[in-house]
Amino acid sequence: MAGVSRSDLLAWLNELLQLNYTKIEQCGTGGAYCQVLDSIYGDVPMTKVKMNAKHEYEFVANFKVMQNIFKAKKIDKPIPIEKLVKCKMQDNLEFLQWIKRFWDSNYGGQGYDAVARRRGAPTDTPATIAPLSNSRTGGASAGLGIGGRAGGKTPISGHRAGSAQPNEAIQALQAQIREMSTHMEGLEKERDFYFAKLRDIEILVQQQLETSELEGSQGDTLKEIQKILYSTEDGFEVPDSVAAVDEEETF
Repeated sequence: MAGVSRSDLLAWLNELLQLNYTKIEQCGTGGAYCQVLDSIYGDVPMTKVKMNAKHEYEFVANFKVMQNIFKAKKIDKPIPIEKLVKCKMQDNLEFLQWIKRFWDSNYGGQGYDAVARRRGAPTDTPATIAPLSNSRTGGASAGLGIGGRAGGKTPISGHRAGSAQPNEAIQALQAQIREMSTHMEGLEKERDFYFAKLRDIEILVQQQLETSELEGSQGDTLKEIQKILYSTEDGFEVPDSVAAVDEEETF
């Protein structure tokens, strides 16, 4: 399996799941891994899998579905979620190789309608989760068939390397910039969501410490929580302007 190229792996994945992936990194969204398992078992809750996930918290949710399947099927294989959701090529390549070996060993040869199983849900993953592809990995011209044999369908990919006109290259870059803006908006929304939760906890802890005569372990626990909330790291100190605003607040 180590000798199988990335293009061949993508060709197999695209044919099995009727996808249009062009990079191994796109597997880091978790959706494709879940559906490969569904092609084997047929009972993955695909309604819970977001095939066009664009933000890291959505990727994590997909992998949680996968973890539940591993647990239910007693599959003894750790899933390095924290690495995979970063959408780095090497981590996802190694995991995709394992998935392919597992599929080869367990797929029963039954027909599989991937589009019907995901109810036609969109599968477009963001281009910005991975670096721009170079001319050597711009498209697969040959791939593995469903049973791992050479000669499968070529995945639908972009123009062959060198064939894109300058204006097409500009349009592709503009599309990636739009995707990046959308991705950044999602990250900012996620940041604000978790910051609001931590702020609510901070207020509650401070109220409890100020309004109650707490003694013993309970008071110590609240102070430890407060200590964690106020801890900083190099490069992540609270700006003076924010600290000043906090000092003016009353509870």
